[in-house]
Amino acid sequence: MRSHYCGELNEKLEDQEVVLCGWVHRRRDHGGVIFLDVRDREGIAQVVFDPDTEESFAIAEGVRNEFVIRVKGRVRLRPEGTINEDMPTGKIEVLGKELEILNAANTPPIQLDEHEKVGEDVRLHYRYIDLRRPEMLERLRFRSKVSNTVRNFLDENGFLDIETPLLTKATPEGARDYLVPSRTHPNRFFALPQSPQLFKQILMASGMDRYYQIAKCFRDEDLRADRQPEFTQIDVETSFMDEEQIMEVMEALIVQVFKTHLNVDLGSFPRMSYAEAMRRYGSDKPDLRIDLELMDIAEQMKAVDFKVFSGPANDAGSRVVALRVPEGASLSRKVIDDYTKFVGIYGARGLAWIKVNDINAGIEGLQSPIIKFIGEDVVAGLMQDLQAETGDIIFFGADKANVVNEAMGALRLKVAQDLGQVKDIWAPLWVVDFPMFEQDSDGSLTSLHHPFTAPSCSAEELAASPATALSRAYDMVLNGTELGGGSVRINKPDMQQAVFKVLGIDEEEAREKFGFLLDALAYGCPPHGGIAFGLDRLIMLMTGASSIRDVIAFPKTQSAACPLTDAPGAVSSKQLRELNIRLREVEKS
Repeated sequence: MRSHYCGELNEKLEDQEVVLCGWVHRRRDHGGVIFLDVRDREGIAQVVFDPDTEESFAIAEGVRNEFVIRVKGRVRLRPEGTINEDMPTGKIEVLGKELEILNAANTPPIQLDEHEKVGEDVRLHYRYIDLRRPEMLERLRFRSKVSNTVRNFLDENGFLDIETPLLTKATPEGARDYLVPSRTHPNRFFALPQSPQLFKQILMASGMDRYYQIAKCFRDEDLRADRQPEFTQIDVETSFMDEEQIMEVMEALIVQVFKTHLNVDLGSFPRMSYAEAMRRYGSDKPDLRIDLELMDIAEQMKAVDFKVFSGPANDAGSRVVALRVPEGASLSRKVIDDYTKFVGIYGARGLAWIKVNDINAGIEGLQSPIIKFIGEDVVAGLMQDLQAETGDIIFFGADKANVVNEAMGALRLKVAQDLGQVKDIWAPLWVVDFPMFEQDSDGSLTSLHHPFTAPSCSAEELAASPATALSRAYDMVLNGTELGGGSVRINKPDMQQAVFKVLGIDEEEAREKFGFLLDALAYGCPPHGGIAFGLDRLIMLMTGASSIRDVIAFPKTQSAACPLTDAPGAVSSKQLRELNIRLREVEKS
């Protein structure tokens, strides 16, 4: 039906006849001459109709925005003074000779020919219109090209693209599963995979050597801007490579993606241990574009009378830290109060601070409600240890270590953003040497990554001191966002059983849930490891989108609903009977 895409037209096509198909982006009637901006996937072209072509001109008079049309005409250069340098096709236009309306359109709920803010609920309900916006179209095109680069890189490096099942067995991976009832196996359930983890390990036991998949994954968890109940990950696994070799190949992959699509050279990625990241930044995914760091000051606070500081300072499970912010003394009391409320979200019970108005004036040059509780000598020592300068503000956090890390780590990011102290760079790194386990609120241990991650110690050492054991895991972080996480896996049954034992999974439960994996490990499974990158997150970062919903064609809302299809929906009583399911009455709140 068409000879060219709208965005392909240029001066080289002058005097040639073209046929365009697309949507009316904008219609303008200039006293006897009608201009139609026609839009398709590749761009916008201006088409001109004059009264000389009576039939087409009459049709053009009735055309409105978002009508689907077919145009035949001749390409010509725009007259002097009418060139639009902001459009790729701005030097030419099409003199329309024939016009056919392929489909009319109701007045759209989203205007595409001008910039206007529309609520996300409207955008998602009318997603087929929202996706027509050039911004959205370009993001999905960009996503497609990045996926293609990833596939080509992995193909060239010997990885096989292998699909794994979507109907599988429920396994504990840190989030709730989406369950699928089985009609043919009454009272039994499949689960949608949180990741292809176990299958890709079995592929390594099968001798596939190098596997990848751009895989759909599902997690029934609370959502945020960078999370969805169904998401896409670049899933990779390889045999006979240690963590250094895996990181080297995966780093090369991401470097190539950025070089190809953004012309950005990420360079080599620094390495940082989990312990160092938490100590300096309060986060295992530190944003290295920000120079601000946390400094431990527990030693200085152990003997002060102020229990808010001395209590945590003398508790092995707590932290007392200071965050020095250059140019922060200009912050108003209202802003500081807002920061106090902000850290409260993360469990902090308050936010102490000292403004350095004049460092050379000693205590007299400091402003704070806490100086009298700490003591002038301690404060003076702190100023020296922190290398405080005139114009600084120093924030303090004192509480259980996890509360301090989360609250002060988040405050570090917020203050830097508010004061314009985030560098305009790309700052990647690898975070390594993660603990094997973290402690739950009831004192039990859970896997920090997943229970198939190999420890960096022997099974005997793991059993003797599980709380201090480190794993062979690694996360790739970019600008404070985790791009991907991976590890060397356990490839021997005895080590896997040792990890299960630490997690409170006895042999019977391990056999019931993971018997197929334990059998695969027992029949000569090679050393192997891998990684999974969040494709949605990667595209969000690269395009500068504020949410992964803006880089997914048909995303869910934060309540895991689809406004477009009104899913999840009710099913018939007949379907429920076939599945042996009876619904429980839900109390209305």
